[in-house]
Amino acid sequence: MAKYLAQIIVMGVQVVGRAFARALRQEFAASRAAADARGRAGHQSAAASSLCGLSLQEAQQILNVSKLSPEEIQKNYEHLFKVNDKSVGGSFYLQSKVVRAKERLEEELRIQAQDRERDQTTQT
Repeated sequence: MAKYLAQIIVMGVQVVGRAFARALRQEFAASRAAADARGRAGHQSAAASSLCGLSLQEAQQILNVSKLSPEEIQKNYEHLFKVNDKSVGGSFYLQSKVVRAKERLEEELRIQAQDRERDQTTQT
């Protein structure tokens, strides 16, 4: 009886181990494909995300910005910064998130401007 129980446990661990390894390989492949799709700008964008601690999507969600326009970013930033001011009962944590989100979006705008400059230089 103990022998069969041990065999069942070993088989169960093997099945779970194989499923985990397969899921891990799929995740690595998907991550690699996404990085390749982003191309050269993706490397800079990923570096900016790691420096700011926020992804581009997360920063856009925090500031409620769908497209990257400096005016909209600044307008939403000013509103959210004032609303979350500690003197009016806001949260310093949320206020710092708003600041980091603005920094991340400004960095993305800078990266996009550099890419446009590089593209224009290579075209001429």
